[in-house]
Amino acid sequence: MSSTIERVQVQLGRRYRQYRDILNAEGRRGVTDRIRTAVAGSLAPRTAMMPVNRQDVLAADLSRPIHRAIPEIVPGPPLSVNWVTTPAGRGSGGHTTLFRMVNYLEANGYRNRVYFYDVYRGDHQYYESIVRDYYGFKGQVGRVEEGIEDAHAVVATGWPTAYPVFNSRCTGKRFYFVQDFEPFFFPAGAFSLLAENTYRMGFHGITAGRWLAQKLSEDFGMAADSFDFGCDTSHYKLLPKSRRSGIVFYARQEAARRGFELGIMALEIFAARHPEIDIHLYGEKVGKLPFRFIDHGRVSPAELNLIYNQCYAGLSLSLTNVSLVPHEMLAAGCIPVVNDGVQNRIVLDNPLVHYVPPYPEAMAAELESVMTSDDFDPLSRAASGSVSLTTWDDAGAKVDEILRRVLSAANGEYNKFPLIEKTAEEREPAKIQN
Repeated sequence: MSSTIERVQVQLGRRYRQYRDILNAEGRRGVTDRIRTAVAGSLAPRTAMMPVNRQDVLAADLSRPIHRAIPEIVPGPPLSVNWVTTPAGRGSGGHTTLFRMVNYLEANGYRNRVYFYDVYRGDHQYYESIVRDYYGFKGQVGRVEEGIEDAHAVVATGWPTAYPVFNSRCTGKRFYFVQDFEPFFFPAGAFSLLAENTYRMGFHGITAGRWLAQKLSEDFGMAADSFDFGCDTSHYKLLPKSRRSGIVFYARQEAARRGFELGIMALEIFAARHPEIDIHLYGEKVGKLPFRFIDHGRVSPAELNLIYNQCYAGLSLSLTNVSLVPHEMLAAGCIPVVNDGVQNRIVLDNPLVHYVPPYPEAMAAELESVMTSDDFDPLSRAASGSVSLTTWDDAGAKVDEILRRVLSAANGEYNKFPLIEKTAEEREPAKIQN
């Protein structure tokens, strides 16, 4: 009994001293944050929910690749493309790029269908309304579990969707619309390996930027073509008589690949040196920080362009494939400061982007260097002009060319026959289970 009391006393003393030290160093918020983390950890399930259905993984035998028949391309009827994607939220960068391509193809004679792959079983009607109202897609929107129709091409758009695309018995050449190297989204483990395995499925890659095509080809022997990023200059542009008084940071704490913690430390250094400069954060609400800043959270493209036009420089960190943000900043005459990396140099390929080593002191110094430039106005105008002719229509035209070229070559490899539309009853439903 006495030994039990002694152990309890030791633990109570240890916890009291820990509480005292945290309170002195970080205040009540530090204590509260740790309590909330501990409670959340105790309530969370021991195993994370998989982003892909287990049965789809079990059914995908990569040692026995399946070659599906490809309908013959004939004059007259449109090329049909099935896009398998996760449900689209408003403002998602990945879905924005995807539907830019889909809508371009739709306007240029393709017949596109979109199929949701949703392991979380969200409300289909709600997400379909987003696809139609926000992303402007007017074609068929279905669910993978109800069956995928025959098509000339079937396109996976993220690593979980690659498994049902691999398993489906519908006709069509398999493509993979790759916007990032998704194994990097996870710590080394089962999920990172499951994502990596999708590059071994024999699909033809269509990648956002040359870095991904190069990586997939070199590391996995995957056939891949790339398209260059466009820039939405209808929203992002240099405004007349812009008055700049700040810097801006694309703050995405929820996305580890955006280097949030590094960026905040760089801004803390910068703020200490230049307390007179406004610091704008957008992407998601951040809360309290140890320096003065303007917390915009999620903003519309029009609001974001106004922010860019108030700023000399913008900090945009990307530890995997580059985001759309540096192109938007350039269009608004705001100079991007990005972490130096092969992926950023290859994809951006713009002499007005400032590449910086990925540590806080260097990033703060580079932001300061841009802000204090003697010739900022001509530099800002040159930045805007450097992307003025970079359109998303060019990207769409490249995707069109890739699809037609690969499909024409593939027509000689597999069985050729006219594409016959199936009724809903004739489609084979995919076997989706939890």
